[in-house]
Amino acid sequence: MYERAEHGISRAAIDDNALKVLYRLREAGYRACLVGGGVRDLLLGREPKDFDVATDATPEQVRGLFRNCRLIGRRFRLAHVLFGREMIEVATFRAPHDDEAEDEGQVALSEEGRILRDNRYGTIEQDAIRRDFSVNALYYDIEDFSVLDYTGGVEDLRAGVLRLIGDDVDTRLREDPVRMLRAVRFSAKLGLTIAPEVEAGIHDLASLMQTVAPARLFDEVIKLFHSGAAVTCLDELERFGLFEAMFPEAADCFADPDLGAERRQFLVESLLNTDKRINEGLGVNPAFLYAAVLWAPVQVVAAERIDDGEQEIPAWQQAMAEVLDRQVKTVSIPKRFSLIVREIWELQARLERHRGGRALRLLTHPRFRAGYDFLCLRARAGDADPELCRWWTEIQEQDEDGQKAMAGTQGKGPKGDGKSGAKGKSRRGGRRRRRGRKGGGGENTGSAANPDSGGGE
Repeated sequence: MYERAEHGISRAAIDDNALKVLYRLREAGYRACLVGGGVRDLLLGREPKDFDVATDATPEQVRGLFRNCRLIGRRFRLAHVLFGREMIEVATFRAPHDDEAEDEGQVALSEEGRILRDNRYGTIEQDAIRRDFSVNALYYDIEDFSVLDYTGGVEDLRAGVLRLIGDDVDTRLREDPVRMLRAVRFSAKLGLTIAPEVEAGIHDLASLMQTVAPARLFDEVIKLFHSGAAVTCLDELERFGLFEAMFPEAADCFADPDLGAERRQFLVESLLNTDKRINEGLGVNPAFLYAAVLWAPVQVVAAERIDDGEQEIPAWQQAMAEVLDRQVKTVSIPKRFSLIVREIWELQARLERHRGGRALRLLTHPRFRAGYDFLCLRARAGDADPELCRWWTEIQEQDEDGQKAMAGTQGKGPKGDGKSGAKGKSRRGGRRRRRGRKGGGGENTGSAANPDSGGGE
């Protein structure tokens, strides 16, 4: 235990609504603590994104104290206390698994050892041992304002080490393979070194990511690439074989000996832009991320269909549909985002047509800014004509008369060099004649467009 004078956490740094939950639980006679990443970040001097609470009150007892509470989850029964748009998550202390708990239906495991249900409650000490990493098993006790550490998390924070709790790394990763993604994210975001035994376990068990529900992986991918350290996350995911397990077609494209480096560079440019926007407090759109991750497979599949004699526009439309259909089997993409993904891709060809009324109408398209950002990011990576990006940038800076003049002047503006089309003859490699039109597109300029409107990241 670290008493108040031994740590730097002040109640002034804790969210007011989290304090309300803690105080009400304490006043009702329950033990109440801040737990997890919020405590970790406060000890590191960072501003927590979320404040979670752990208690010995059951979910039903928590709901009895808060009218603004709802219970969620089968796998983990949790209480969400709502304050307008803000939510404080309250979890009951959990106990370790044993045969008795499984017999009583409180705990269920898959054949691979993955936790399917976990609602056996216990003490705070048991709860700490059940958590994933030592740096996340820290508790701030509202009773005496102390920090409770049962797993050596404070020392690991000071040493800059990310360590799984317990001696059996294999079992802990099999219980929940998403812990491998969390290890990558915490390491990249917090600058922690993954313990050697954890690294070895991830290398051995990366394929288990394919057993995780695709809908859950959608959220985890967003957390990884919207962490503010997206490029580092990509490097680590590839190093461990986790990227290939989640995005097999994209990984296959990046491995191409001829065009793989160039295709990957576009994704790197997109992620660098995402990091910049996140770190500047600007909005980002998950659809833009997935459009960037899957762009290379779309290019390759479209090129193969065109080589087989299919017309260019239908080939690109079918390629988009095929790639998305296959991808959702490993990482799902909700329809509200996949529709935007397709619009961003489709705009790449339309942005090559920059004369006359079409160009002016395109400026009013609800996804124009996202498509334009995508185009300019591609240009930065060498996948599209930089002059095309420059022309669309300039026309946005003109008044109405200037825009009409640019769009209506014959012989002005870029004609495109054909670099914006599909690249690569097939997933097996080999160069092909570069094409324009339906594959067109570019890079991301990092606009501050409203992501809710479908604009750039």
